Amino acid sequence: MSWLKEKRMLLAMTQAQVARKSNVSRAFYCEIELGTKNPSVESAKRISKVLGFEWVLFFENKCRETQQNERGNRFPAA
Repeated sequence: MSWLKEKRMLLAMTQAQVARKSNVSRAFYCEIELGTKNPSVESAKRISKVLGFEWVLFFENKCRETQQNERGNRFPAA
């Protein structure tokens, strides 16, 4: 389970609710949650405000995954 999904589920929110409150489409939010799309800084700020975490987590997580992949580890950080 992705860290983003865990945060959403702790708040008992649906993807549609987070998307609506963050002013992004549900489809786009779903892709972010699955890790197939990355949010813009503005989208990251809105989503993180709704879910109650620092928006930079979106990009810190991606940096760790990139560093591990560059070292030959094919599994993303948990």
